[in-house]
Amino acid sequence: MSEAEESPLEETEGDGETEMEEENLYSEEVENIQQESKEDDTVAWRDPQEEAEEGEQKEEEKEAVREGMDEKAAAAQEEVSAEIQGETTLKPQEVTKRMTSLERLTLTESQSVMSETFPKTHDSSESKYSLLSEQSTRLSSELEFLDLALTGSEEQQVSSPEWQSPGELGENADQMPHDELGQERRDVAPENGEGRQGKRRSYSIEEKEVQPSAGIAKDSLVSTSTEDILFQKDDSGSVYPLTMTWSFGWNSSLPVFYIRDATQRVLLYASAHTAVIYNVVKNNQRHLQGHPNVISCFCISEDRRWIATADKGPNCLIIIWDSFTGIPVHTIFDSCPEGNGIRAIAITQDAKYLATISDAEIQKVCIWRWTLAAETPACTLDLPKEYGFQNYLTFNPTNNKELVSNSKTQAIYYLWYEEEDILIHSAPLLTEKTFNKHVGKFSQSIFHLNLTQMLSATMEGKLVVWDIQRTPPFVDPPAAAPTPLGLSYIKPCKLVHLQKDSITVLTTVDSYIVTGDAKGHIKFYDHTLSIVHWYSHFKLSSIRSLSFSKTPAAPPTEKSNYPPDCTLKSDPFVIRNFIVGTSDATVYHLTADGTILEKLLVEPKDAICAISCHPYQPLIAIGSFCGMIKVWDYERKKYLFSRIFEKGFGVQSLTYNPEGALLGAGFSEGTVYILDAMSLENETPEPFKYSRSNVTHISFSHDSQYMATADVNFTVAVYRVKVKSGQRVWEYLARLRSHRKSIRGLLFGVHLDSGEPRLLSLGRDRLLIEYNLLKSYRDHLEVLDIHGTDQDSYPTCMIWYPPLVKERFLLISNSGYKVKLFNSTTKMCRKTLLGPVYGSPIEQIQILPVKTAVELQKRYLVFINTDKVGLQILPIDGNPHKTSAIICHPNGVAGLALSYDGCYAFTAGGLDRSVLQWEINLSALEAAVSLGGEDLTPFYGLVSGGREGKFYRELEDYFYYSQLRSQGIDTMETREVSEHICLSELPLVMRAIGFYPSEEEIEDMFNEIRFSEYVDTGQIIDKINLPDFLKVYLNHRPPFGNTMHNIQKSFDILGSTNSKGKKAIHREDFLKLLLTKGEHMTEEEMSDCFASLLGLNPEGWKSEPAASSVKGSEVCYEEELPDEITAEIFATEILGLTISPNVRQDPAGP
Repeated sequence: MSEAEESPLEETEGDGETEMEEENLYSEEVENIQQESKEDDTVAWRDPQEEAEEGEQKEEEKEAVREGMDEKAAAAQEEVSAEIQGETTLKPQEVTKRMTSLERLTLTESQSVMSETFPKTHDSSESKYSLLSEQSTRLSSELEFLDLALTGSEEQQVSSPEWQSPGELGENADQMPHDELGQERRDVAPENGEGRQGKRRSYSIEEKEVQPSAGIAKDSLVSTSTEDILFQKDDSGSVYPLTMTWSFGWNSSLPVFYIRDATQRVLLYASAHTAVIYNVVKNNQRHLQGHPNVISCFCISEDRRWIATADKGPNCLIIIWDSFTGIPVHTIFDSCPEGNGIRAIAITQDAKYLATISDAEIQKVCIWRWTLAAETPACTLDLPKEYGFQNYLTFNPTNNKELVSNSKTQAIYYLWYEEEDILIHSAPLLTEKTFNKHVGKFSQSIFHLNLTQMLSATMEGKLVVWDIQRTPPFVDPPAAAPTPLGLSYIKPCKLVHLQKDSITVLTTVDSYIVTGDAKGHIKFYDHTLSIVHWYSHFKLSSIRSLSFSKTPAAPPTEKSNYPPDCTLKSDPFVIRNFIVGTSDATVYHLTADGTILEKLLVEPKDAICAISCHPYQPLIAIGSFCGMIKVWDYERKKYLFSRIFEKGFGVQSLTYNPEGALLGAGFSEGTVYILDAMSLENETPEPFKYSRSNVTHISFSHDSQYMATADVNFTVAVYRVKVKSGQRVWEYLARLRSHRKSIRGLLFGVHLDSGEPRLLSLGRDRLLIEYNLLKSYRDHLEVLDIHGTDQDSYPTCMIWYPPLVKERFLLISNSGYKVKLFNSTTKMCRKTLLGPVYGSPIEQIQILPVKTAVELQKRYLVFINTDKVGLQILPIDGNPHKTSAIICHPNGVAGLALSYDGCYAFTAGGLDRSVLQWEINLSALEAAVSLGGEDLTPFYGLVSGGREGKFYRELEDYFYYSQLRSQGIDTMETREVSEHICLSELPLVMRAIGFYPSEEEIEDMFNEIRFSEYVDTGQIIDKINLPDFLKVYLNHRPPFGNTMHNIQKSFDILGSTNSKGKKAIHREDFLKLLLTKGEHMTEEEMSDCFASLLGLNPEGWKSEPAASSVKGSEVCYEEELPDEITAEIFATEILGLTISPNVRQDPAGP
């Protein structure tokens, strides 16, 4: 076996390939075509150098083979043609041409099927791209699975309405994916045999078992798969800490497609950044993951085999998937580098080409030859701004060179001249004078069944009919354009008033034109726009999408129950079954025979911000802004019950009480409900209405005697249980506007001495407030104490730290990517640690529940930030390998919940209207930690250059110089060599290496070191060694180094605009601020600082008094400081800092 065959994922060269006789190759392929085999034939690859050496004799043999194959293919045509049916056209001569093309192909790097694996966890500019690999030893497999006419699947039907002569074959080469693919590959192959290095690659899945004796690998999973393989159970365990297992909800702004029918109903829809293939019968989901942003549009081929998805945002992608296997077969990177992503996408009837419209201010129309893995689009066209934002696009189903798109005000017709890669367009302006009637805004446009017209639906219930003309009225045809065809353009022909209601969906099926409108009606018209049938009695909401089964309707029989059409004959209206998606996020299936309407999905239509898991059952409650609370069994993936509240009541927060009997619900207009957890009925006669704004937090005490809420008006309200007439009754206690900014956390705890409940709130105003519940009474909420948490950063969330040590802590995360541990009783900051750094600070934290006492010794926390969900191993120590995160909701995460057994995490996506279920694999995270190294190894990677780098060497020098300095630079006494420095030297060494902590931060460092062993030994530590110093430095320093962001922010607040338009502070005001504001200095301290900063005291501030050359009082500020000080002058000229230009850039950070 050759090296290439042993390692199919590597790029291969011709010298290592196994050859086969061409005669055997061709005879096997013809035999397979006659038998309609599901497996592709293996094709021998040939090196260009070997072909050149074989010379003319080999070419003569090939020519003889081709002549023989022509005769064999002609004999096979009669046998094959009787069975070929469907909508995709395939010419019999394609078989011969494909074989002759494949024989001459040479495997080069540009032709190989490449595989890349992207990390599952990324920073803010990265995402999870899990693109599986496929065998790359034979290009024939790639060609075969991309051939939509001969996939070997029973569901794909091929038709040939007209046999063509060999002479006509060249004129119709565009209809043959294999031939064009092979020819294009030869054209783009480099002469020197070296492939292009580009971003766009073709991807596919791992190969099947390789037969060692055969010398050639079997066919790939993509090329040999059938529809049934998609939902086969995958027994392989997950290798990621977090794996998405289910998606609740779907994006009802996008269509839902009907992929499979017959014995199983399979749907395709979008949920956040994932395309979901859902098997209704089996209640299974397959997730197509890979997009870094929310999916903005997607489409599917006519045979339902190929799915194209696109997103809108930074680093946008276009991914083509195989719906049989769920495998990404091709990815287009940087499809819209100048814009913000893709706004509309369409695929041709034969699935050979893709068309996209960007979402930039100047929209760009692109056509992609995706089957060739081209680096750039085949052609592009920039659209003028006056056309409006084009948001709908489709191909002509009978001519893949024609397209139509529309915005609300403009319909555009496109014609693609493939030979010259020219895309022309026609966009006549419609006004009310065109038809002397109001037209309305366009919704969707299609090509008419008669092939010479286009139709555009409007929100006024009208249909604009466009004639496609061949003679251009104002555009001269390009010189390179095919002159026999000329240039096409459109002109408005007529305005047809079909109905009163807005037409929201316009499509075609079989011989009908189909509309869906804002009233939920579905109507069918013939080619003359005469109505044939309609469905109006279902009382649906506005129609968003219609998708028909790919299986034609069965002819009517005596047992059929098709409804009659609207003709005088009242013939049975025979139509395919179809899927209906509505604006209220409901999906229906309509069986035409019997007119049976079934609900398949009923999901929230508005943002989802509230989720909560039951404390001891596999239940999750999901609340939406549309007023719906829905409860699911997340293990069985089964909907249980729901309740819809009156209009205007948007669910903002949900929480189960510790016993699981009650569910607290806070609403957007300030109402608070206490509901029965199993029926969602009211537990109180009337809801509580003590707030006028969104109730953002709800929390229950451990004994369920108290409930507290917080709203957006910075107010905390408390409710308690009273026993009246032998019954437990909830009543309002008190409320207090205790914060100046938004409340970020509301938490009940337990007093360690008495076991009574305690209540704390955390605000963005940097205040941690504890309330005295025992001394509170009606309308009076007593405050026990108030503590500040930060100086600069604001807190984002808090949670009780698990009892991993004797001391009890309250964990608070802040906007500076730090996690602080406060003593639960004294509120002293005991530790400051580097938290997860994944593009944005932590927004919510929850401790992962455990099931057994053994698991209490090893704890984990789950967190979310702006767009990711992640895991963290406890205890937190700043080790970056202890965390892992993955993008869950690119447009923002709104909520987090954990299952009672710690097996699953749930994230709510807010505006994307979805909730994702994540399976937690702790073993994968532990493995990552072990690979990261032990002791200080993970921390060395956080400094520039690592342990052997210049920075760490300087740190060692400063550390040991500090020992000398503390003993006196000029002392003649015997020096004591030690591995420690005293705590008083710690801030000096910190400043020497570029970290400038405030006095409060220095005090926090001292407390952290002094009391690090106090609970265990009762001793206070007054010194620190180098390894511990490194950890303290890495955990306390800014995670992204010195940046201009915070300095400029201070000058924007304190300064005034100068003559140059910059924020500046006058010298006198600057000195006054240093003496009076914040951690203000004395005059002596300020003078000594400026003496050192300005180079007047080279030895530094208070380093060695004998070495000081200038007294602080001798500093002349008028001479040394400019009249106006800007942020740039302060940072570079006064402080002498090296500033990172980008706030996210940190050359020495994580």
